Amino acid sequence: MKFRLLIFFFITGFILSAQTKMTIENAISIALKNNYDILVAGNEADIAKTNNTLGNAGILPTAEIIGSGSYELNTVNQTLQNGTQNNYNSVSSTSLNGGAQLSWTLFDGGKMFVRKNKLKEIQLLGELQFKDQVQYTMYEIIAAFYNIVKQKQQLISINEVINFNKERVKIAEIGFNSGSLLKSDFLSAKIDLNVLLESAINQQFEINASKKSLNILLAKQPDTEFEVEDSIPLIYHPDKNELMNKLFISNTEIQSLEKKIDVSRLEIKENKLTYLPTINFTGGYYFSQNNNSQGTYLKNNSSGPQVGGTLAIPLYSAGENQRKISISKIQLTANENDLQLTKLQLAADLENNIKNFENQQKLLEIEKENNQLAKENLNISLQRLRLGQATSLEVRLAQTDYVQSSTRLINFQYNLKIAESKLKQLIAEL
Repeated sequence: MKFRLLIFFFITGFILSAQTKMTIENAISIALKNNYDILVAGNEADIAKTNNTLGNAGILPTAEIIGSGSYELNTVNQTLQNGTQNNYNSVSSTSLNGGAQLSWTLFDGGKMFVRKNKLKEIQLLGELQFKDQVQYTMYEIIAAFYNIVKQKQQLISINEVINFNKERVKIAEIGFNSGSLLKSDFLSAKIDLNVLLESAINQQFEINASKKSLNILLAKQPDTEFEVEDSIPLIYHPDKNELMNKLFISNTEIQSLEKKIDVSRLEIKENKLTYLPTINFTGGYYFSQNNNSQGTYLKNNSSGPQVGGTLAIPLYSAGENQRKISISKIQLTANENDLQLTKLQLAADLENNIKNFENQQKLLEIEKENNQLAKENLNISLQRLRLGQATSLEVRLAQTDYVQSSTRLINFQYNLKIAESKLKQLIAEL
């Protein structure tokens, strides 16, 4: 029975542990649904999509029911052409008017069609800006996630050195009790152990702080508990020529700026068409009813269909049209300059990140060997100390070398992952 209970608790603990384990795929999936920056960018893209309609462009007609009414109480004094005089006190009159009306712009120089194209381009721009925000947020998630892994690896390294130092303390204590080592060697080992224990506490704080940062990006409560994997996968092998070819085609920032240029050109075209005439059509069915308590006529009713139209030819707008065209041209030039500058900056960023990626690979390979050598040297130093052939200072130096090598190794792994993520972000392949 006890054995069955142990099995049950073991399985339950394993399931609960698995439920709180977070992978990078989980983190990205949660961010895509909950991250506030992505939600805001998505809302803006939805607004641009909602605005892209024929009605908003002015292509479709508008229809409405109209109505009005009034009541008046007047004193009327009339002198007719034949000399007749009419005087009325407290004349009341009521008026009711109503109808159904259709208004339609038949021709505005083609602005409505240009405006529809502009709305379409603005919608595409919103989608590109949303995609750009998604790529940036995914990069932030990857950096924050693997920073936790890095901090966790650092804690594992510290705990490993703590175990080495505990062994060193035992050896120093035995040596001191037997008279083969000085008390200062024993005290030095204890001090170093305590410093490492302090480092482990500080490192755990760093892990907790890093988890809070990731929780905020995931729009979760900062104190939400979870665990991450213990390693950083490094299997990316970029092709420099392929990356350079994809940069100007796939980069979402460049695509957004190109789309802004398209919008600016359409704005110039739209403003130039303002000089052309506009023809509007109106039509509908109207009725009118007027009632007077006294006077020449007491009741007047009319109803029936009506059609009409207006022609407006712009002659003078106090320079307003030219001002709008000039501003649109300036905006177009600014967007074109911004695009060229961004291309130069991104090309430089790509070159630098490719070089950084290659450097981090080389440094990582060197440090892997160095870390093995430092660990082997620490083991040898401990054995020599156990045999009385090494001083406490020698072991301490070997221990320091191993700690520093482990730190560099972990940092190189993290830096390599960040360089990989940045390269993928630049070509929008995160």
